[in-house]
Amino acid sequence: MLPTRQGSFRLFRFAGIDVFLHWSWFIIAVLGINYRGRAYSSLVWNVLEYLALFGIVLLHEFGHSLACRQVGGKADQIILWPLGGVAYVAPPPRPGATLWSIAAGPLVNVVLFPVLSLLVLLSQTLGWASALPDAYKLVQSIWFINTVLLVFNLLPIYPLDGGQILRSLLWFVVGPARSLMATAGIGFVGVAGLLALALWAGDVWLVVLAVFILLHCWGGLMQARAMSRATNAPRRAGFACPACRAAPPAGDLWACGKCRRRFDPFATQAVCPHCGEQYGTTRCPECGALRPLVEWIAPPPLRGNW
Repeated sequence: MLPTRQGSFRLFRFAGIDVFLHWSWFIIAVLGINYRGRAYSSLVWNVLEYLALFGIVLLHEFGHSLACRQVGGKADQIILWPLGGVAYVAPPPRPGATLWSIAAGPLVNVVLFPVLSLLVLLSQTLGWASALPDAYKLVQSIWFINTVLLVFNLLPIYPLDGGQILRSLLWFVVGPARSLMATAGIGFVGVAGLLALALWAGDVWLVVLAVFILLHCWGGLMQARAMSRATNAPRRAGFACPACRAAPPAGDLWACGKCRRRFDPFATQAVCPHCGEQYGTTRCPECGALRPLVEWIAPPPLRGNW
């Protein structure tokens, strides 16, 4: 259950990546700013703190997007919503490419950590605690926000970055399907822990977050099962990947980027039968190469006359 462009408006475009903001962000922003209303002498500082939170989130998501494009993947959209941000990245289906695309997000927070720590130290040295108490609290809050986001995102719970990093590392050893199935299973354990913590702390937002993670763990488990079926599916004769020469599996195993429903491009001439979307290229499930369908047609075997 990820946010989509429906109900969102574009803020700006940078490096070929469109940044959208979902309308629900404003509702949670008002609630969050009022909740922290007594932390500063003026609500202006609360607004700055909330904007800093999403500024860090945005830098984190740009880390994902730019790293994905660096390894030849597709990443052109980021959506900000109440639970943070989502970078829609599609790296090539290789463990190394996926690992770099995911790890680059937390690496942004790692880079920010010494910078913000130095800023906190500088504010202490300059005596901001007594001379500029609101600015001093803001600097400390931004440092705390970045640290919490870094630690939380590195928890090995799918679909958090830590869970996806673990999945990428397992991919090297057990393959894409089994690695996803394993990390989704670990995610269910993490959900149970979050729910227990939420009940103990009486925190509604932790419950919402746990439900969000639970839905994605279930989706990851279903995707892993679909990948296993694709691995064991019969191969389509007469076609071969132009890059790795592997024959594609037969069946509705490709997801339409427009309507999200699955279809077999080799049976429909690369046209989604559900929404009519025409695809100029088809991705190989084995090596990740994107090539026009006409290039997939395998030549007939040579027959010699003896």
